[in-house]
Amino acid sequence: MSAVRALREDALRDGAVAIGDDLAVLQRILDPDVHLAIWQRREAPDLEGLDWDAIADIDQDVPVGALASTIPEALKSAGYPAADALSDAIVPLASNFAALMACDALRIRLDVIETDACRRFHADQVTVRLLMPLVGPGTQWTHANAAPQIPEGELQVGNVGLFKGRVWAEEPVILHRSPPIAGTDITRLLLVIDPGSGLPSRSR
Repeated sequence: MSAVRALREDALRDGAVAIGDDLAVLQRILDPDVHLAIWQRREAPDLEGLDWDAIADIDQDVPVGALASTIPEALKSAGYPAADALSDAIVPLASNFAALMACDALRIRLDVIETDACRRFHADQVTVRLLMPLVGPGTQWTHANAAPQIPEGELQVGNVGLFKGRVWAEEPVILHRSPPIAGTDITRLLLVIDPGSGLPSRSR
């Protein structure tokens, strides 16, 4: 058994990571002992072959009630050729996340990444952050007490990961990072969603 495989099995045994192929697994992030919930979706939007020079990043605060109208317009304005199909994937996911986190607004980012952004393992200053890789290698994760710089797992394209941040976990159990891609000519596309106003209390 490889060292990385053994680390991954230990990660699942200690209960800090919940993984499933059903949307309901994301609710596990509300469990105090769960610090990462991963939905292994069977389908993902087909975005291969994007013209990276023709699209722009999106970083926008959106009221939950306006998700269905705002996200398609933002995608079209940013130059995405398959804006409707991508919106059909993002809107229900964002709505579900807002309901789960009991918030009335979301910060939604769609980042084109060509460098080693956030290459160090870390936890974000949020309650919970949703990450979904759409193109290229996905976000890597590890235990905070694991050997330095050794990923225990990686989100695959279309997977949805909910990472508990420092607002809910002052001493994080699970850390994450962007996979190093500098010098590889690889470009990544990553969906990031954070709760906006109306944040849930830590007692949940």
